[in-house]
Amino acid sequence: MRTTSVIAATALTIAGLLTTTGTALAAPNPAPAELSPVVQLEPATGTTNGPCHYTATPDDPSPRPVSLPPDPVNTPNKGIVKVLLATNQGPMLLSLDRTKAPCTVQSFLHLARSRFYDFTTCHRLTLYTTLKVLQCGDPTATGERGPGYSYKDELPTDLPNWPTDPTGASKVYARGTLAMANAGPNTNGSQFFLVFADSRLRPNYTVFGTVDRLGLKALDRVAAAGVQPTPEDPAPVDGTPVRTTKILVARQLGF
Repeated sequence: MRTTSVIAATALTIAGLLTTTGTALAAPNPAPAELSPVVQLEPATGTTNGPCHYTATPDDPSPRPVSLPPDPVNTPNKGIVKVLLATNQGPMLLSLDRTKAPCTVQSFLHLARSRFYDFTTCHRLTLYTTLKVLQCGDPTATGERGPGYSYKDELPTDLPNWPTDPTGASKVYARGTLAMANAGPNTNGSQFFLVFADSRLRPNYTVFGTVDRLGLKALDRVAAAGVQPTPEDPAPVDGTPVRTTKILVARQLGF
């Protein structure tokens, strides 16, 4: 009964979001002209002056127009913010933790409000024994693009050690963790990953929230279908998901 109520309430929320953005729920592959208008923003330039120091990356411009995020001197650093990812595989309710990663949450909310994540495809599924994640956030679905800016790491300090690592260098990124993907230190942009089973990683990835129970069920379905085979590898454990996962809309709730 309780589960049914949650599902029904979430479905109504998603339907409302899709209606608000002008996209019919029955149109899984709308033509570009039918999509809700994307907020037109000036491309990111320069560096913001607040504590987050969002910095434009002219050598790696955004495939969608988006400005640098707001960077107030007093960046909000307390509380949980809810963001709903309405996907074709089911709803994923994200809880973003400003306390753990205020600059990351600020950026993620900016990208959601700019509709940067709308109608994007999660491009990478990883099914290694000790690494099980779905990666999203690149509008080109290649894993090579970002928002045209980067910002500093906000690395976790409270993750438990991986049980079989005697050095303590590897940590547990637990099932339900939401974290930023990167290409090295301080290269955060728009790509993020969702952990659907406890994973072993060095603490080099900013943790900024969690995924709810319904979102994990959707991730489990994607994971169960596996990775698309290639001529070189008929049974891959890292690559494009067989079950395509599209973010239809990403919206902050309760504001």
